[in-house]
Amino acid sequence: MRVIAGTARSIPLKAPQGMTTRPTTDKIKETLFNMIQFDVQGAVFLDLFAGSGAMGIEALSRGAEYAVFVDSGKVAADCIRANLEKCRFMDRSRIVRADAASFAAYLPLPERKEGEKLIIFMDPPYEKGLEIPVLEGLAERGILDGNCLVILEEGLGFDTETLAQTGLEISRIKQYKNQQHIFLRRV
Repeated sequence: MRVIAGTARSIPLKAPQGMTTRPTTDKIKETLFNMIQFDVQGAVFLDLFAGSGAMGIEALSRGAEYAVFVDSGKVAADCIRANLEKCRFMDRSRIVRADAASFAAYLPLPERKEGEKLIIFMDPPYEKGLEIPVLEGLAERGILDGNCLVILEEGLGFDTETLAQTGLEISRIKQYKNQQHIFLRRV
């Protein structure tokens, strides 16, 4: 696993040990960032269920202004910190050790300038229903506005109908061999 493009290009990244995370492959990461390349520049990037932090680090490398990494595990938080230090992005990031739903509902959210884009990347454990409480918490706090793009990584069997209750609409779905990215925007 490595940074694909940008200022930290080719820097290898560590992944947390064990079976609690499943890092997005470099090929899928590259495809995703090619799809959102014009949204990333100058955006705030929120990496929920961050694991290694590879997605937020890729965003910072490609010109995101700031990134917040949220993961409940100590091993993951330590891994994210090591990867950020290696890429020299600590000054443009914050690590929050909390579960994503609590963060979305209660903890301080990243400050944004007027009109600044927010990209929220969520890669929860598949088929656990964890995305709905997170999206509801963010919606209740008014963060899901017209300048916000939510990208949800889920397994191919994920029922997208469950997302109707969030007030977001699916703008695009990109399917891969074993997973998919679901792009959500405000209705």
